[in-house]
Amino acid sequence: MNQVDPNSTTAFLPILMMLIVAIGFAVFTLVASHFLGTRVNDPAKLSPYECGITPTGSARERFHTRFYLVAMLFIVFDIETVFLYPWAIVFKQLRIFGLIEMAVFVGILLLGLVYVWGKGALEWD
Repeated sequence: MNQVDPNSTTAFLPILMMLIVAIGFAVFTLVASHFLGTRVNDPAKLSPYECGITPTGSARERFHTRFYLVAMLFIVFDIETVFLYPWAIVFKQLRIFGLIEMAVFVGILLLGLVYVWGKGALEWD
């Protein structure tokens, strides 16, 4: 079996080749689309488009605080999901301790959700 010294430059050759192929593909597709693509600059194409409706008002509107609160809650529960995957993988090794620990973790998050829901933070009226 042929061992490669991790400190040698040949160990990084596959990474360099992959980087060259990725950059080459990106450059090739950009150049090919420039030469092969058709350019039609009619008024319909140049007009602003947002869900089929011409935008009205300023793009610098202030968002309501509840929007940011819901976004932060989404991030919290998204991170909870990220922690559930590794726990599920080692569930059998952790046994009852892991089950209780995850129940406490999920319980704390559910208490937070109940608190926020009770305060009316999820109401959009």
